[in-house]
Amino acid sequence: MAELAPTKPKAVKEPGLRRADLLQWLYVGRVTLVTAMLLAALRLWFTAPPSETLTVSVMFIIAVGVTAWSFWFTHVAKNPPSESFLYAQVVLDALIVTGVVHLTGGPDSGFASLYILVISAGALLLPLPGGVLIGGLVSILYFADLVWGYQETFTLFVALRIALFTVVALITGLLGDRLRRAGQALGEVESKLHQLRLDTGDILANLSTGVITVDGDGRLAYANPAAATLLNVRLEGFLGRPVLDELDQIAPPLGSMLQQAIHRRSAVYRGRVEARAHEGQVRLGVSTAVLDRGGQTLPSATALFQDITDFERLDELNVRNERLEAVATLSASLAHEIKNPLASIRSAVEQLSRGRLRSDDRGVLERLVLSESDRLSRLLTEFLDYSGLGMGPRERVDLKALVRGCLLLARQHPALEGVEIVPELGEGPIEVSGDADLLHRALFNLVLNGAQSAGPGGRVTVTLENEYDRLRPRGTEIRHPIRLAVGDSGPGVPEEERARIFDPFFTTKDAGSGLGLAVVHRAVEAHAGATFVETSADGGAEFVIFLPGTKSEAQMEATGAVQ
Repeated sequence: MAELAPTKPKAVKEPGLRRADLLQWLYVGRVTLVTAMLLAALRLWFTAPPSETLTVSVMFIIAVGVTAWSFWFTHVAKNPPSESFLYAQVVLDALIVTGVVHLTGGPDSGFASLYILVISAGALLLPLPGGVLIGGLVSILYFADLVWGYQETFTLFVALRIALFTVVALITGLLGDRLRRAGQALGEVESKLHQLRLDTGDILANLSTGVITVDGDGRLAYANPAAATLLNVRLEGFLGRPVLDELDQIAPPLGSMLQQAIHRRSAVYRGRVEARAHEGQVRLGVSTAVLDRGGQTLPSATALFQDITDFERLDELNVRNERLEAVATLSASLAHEIKNPLASIRSAVEQLSRGRLRSDDRGVLERLVLSESDRLSRLLTEFLDYSGLGMGPRERVDLKALVRGCLLLARQHPALEGVEIVPELGEGPIEVSGDADLLHRALFNLVLNGAQSAGPGGRVTVTLENEYDRLRPRGTEIRHPIRLAVGDSGPGVPEEERARIFDPFFTTKDAGSGLGLAVVHRAVEAHAGATFVETSADGGAEFVIFLPGTKSEAQMEATGAVQ
């Protein structure tokens, strides 16, 4: 497969070419003027004085010869004109115009206005002082020709013409100087822009990331070689043609992603497409960018994509390894928790089997066997509940009613005796879609955990807030979140323990199994929510749950969703 070569940007004219263009027009004007004079002299060859025809012939030969050499020097040999060269060209033109004015009547000549063109050429080609000097030279040549050639005196008409030449020299000199500076600045900008385009073209051509740009009508504007390689297709034939349907066939849904970005005028991130390469199917990670210049026209869109096949395979292996590690850690924790009750039961049974015990000692051992058996049974039951935790049938759940029912039950629990429970449930209905029993169990575990941390005389605060119209919680994809928080006045969770607080069998309490918060975490995850640990207003721990919210009928009517 031939790779698509990126379109090279057109070369930008260098600043020096503008001066060469001016010189070219100067050459053309000079040759045109002397040629016209020669044709006029040939027409009057037999009636005109021989001195005039000879002067015209010499002017023509000198002008054509100097112009031909100058053109070869600046345009054929491509030599940069020096300042002396430019002075010589303008002075030559001033002398030629003086000759033309002399031959066509001197003070009555209609060609004296050609001096203005000479002055303008000097102002554009030479620096400001040079343009003023050319104006002075033209005034001197004009006045000298009138005095020596026609014995004219310094009249008001001559003075006005010399003043005009001077004013034109000053004005065109200033304008020429500004134009020259602006041209130099523009030339530098164009040169940098040209270099930037070359550098950008080289960078894009050597990127391993595929780059495809389409205009607002879906026509292919650019594709770098990596794009052709990753998609395994020749793209040079599509330049300037609609390409979105072809991209959908080559790597679905790449074309649809670009079309969506164009019509929505917004970028699309974290896209994924599949394309067929030589070695088989490859997965490409795609991001798009939009260049919107405003107005009625649709923006152009650019897709950037990379081969993520190996990365996804590596992620799958990492996830599998993490699962195996989690199972191994969970099994080790469970074995450790079972080992202690079994050891106590074994020791008690061994002593009972000897049969040489007093009745009261036998009673103690029998009670020990029963309590450790109950503890073991309770541990296994909690573990089976945790491992079998799953999402039941979804229904619309009134969270306020669920919180009230949960707190009513919690107040009857022995662990909450002497603990103040404060509900802060906010205004209006708050509903989610989920499993009411699973949510009830998670909230009860949080309240029980907070009461155990706060202790007698402490306080547990349960807060429920509707954040439906706020931004999604940072670090999550939860839109229209409902915030449920349980805070306590206990000692809080040390920073070093927060990373493990939801791990199974991790506990800081003497009588805890370490599965309560793990059950909360799994229950919230089953509802596509998120759980965080923060510091409460009372200084203790605050467990914050975010759940995807569901608008109630009243809310939908208030926002106009229901007519």
